[in-house]
Amino acid sequence: MSDITPELRRKREAIVLEHMTAENAHEFERCIGAFHHPRYEIIATGEAWDGHDGVNELLLQNVTAFPDFKFEPQSTQHGEHAVFVEGRFRGTHRGEWRGIPATGRAIDFPLIIVFMFEDDRMVCERTYFDLLTILRQLGVAPV
Repeated sequence: MSDITPELRRKREAIVLEHMTAENAHEFERCIGAFHHPRYEIIATGEAWDGHDGVNELLLQNVTAFPDFKFEPQSTQHGEHAVFVEGRFRGTHRGEWRGIPATGRAIDFPLIIVFMFEDDRMVCERTYFDLLTILRQLGVAPV
């Protein structure tokens, strides 16, 4: 049985929406400000970016590599300790990303984000995606 009240669900969803809106606008201070404790975990690469400076560095790397990046949410679900958002990440590879020089290619891949919460405080964004799909779209992995 869930202890999630409708009020808590609305509050969590508002925090997630604020965070995603700020990230898509590339307003990183505002994006990071949505967290109680900023942390990104990128499951496909095994990376964890912790604290304000760590998360800011990841976001700066992303916007350098994909200056037009956007995450387009498609569905949202609520769990006991998380909000799950499924969507698509799109952008154009204009700068180095994880050692891969800019290819000028567009990427468009499905992504699931798990926003972890402690009560009404967001404490982690955990992303799940297929890295091979991205590498193929960039032209650096066989099709």
